[in-house]
Amino acid sequence: MKLHETKLNSKTIYSGKILKLEIDEVELPDGKSARRECVRHSGGAAVLLIEDEKVLLVRQFRYLYGKPIYEIPAGKLNEGEDAKAAAARELEEETGFVAELSHLLDVYPSPGYTDEIIRIYFADSFTESKQKLDDDEFLNCCFINLDEVLKMIADGEICDAKTIAAIYKFLLTKK
Repeated sequence: MKLHETKLNSKTIYSGKILKLEIDEVELPDGKSARRECVRHSGGAAVLLIEDEKVLLVRQFRYLYGKPIYEIPAGKLNEGEDAKAAAARELEEETGFVAELSHLLDVYPSPGYTDEIIRIYFADSFTESKQKLDDDEFLNCCFINLDEVLKMIADGEICDAKTIAAIYKFLLTKK
């Protein structure tokens, strides 16, 4: 069976600073039609920085979850921005580190309703600079031992998908 859907028409319901919501009508592989609720997003970039078996994490309050969570430094791509440049920018803004980056993996955070792709990079070498948080951004940075990070993932203390994916990809490439 051919696994493909063809867009027949689209209607924009909302267009904001971070995302756009569209309702698309698509033709299914069997010729029938269906509706798709689509969250359009410019994408994100993130950085996994590990020094001496310690992972650099940020901890910030995430409003939609109602609590602070641990995650690797990350942020939204600005329109037309290169993902690697965005990752470098976010790393410096959130943590005060400047790094040489190499691509680690791409993550589709929720393929059922959004086209967002998070491009994750590994910090191959880095130096300390100055943190440059946005006016509405409040977070703490910390280095946590890799074994403790794995325990936090196992215990459900770290639930952020991009962080978990980055850690496990790193471990797979270390073998």
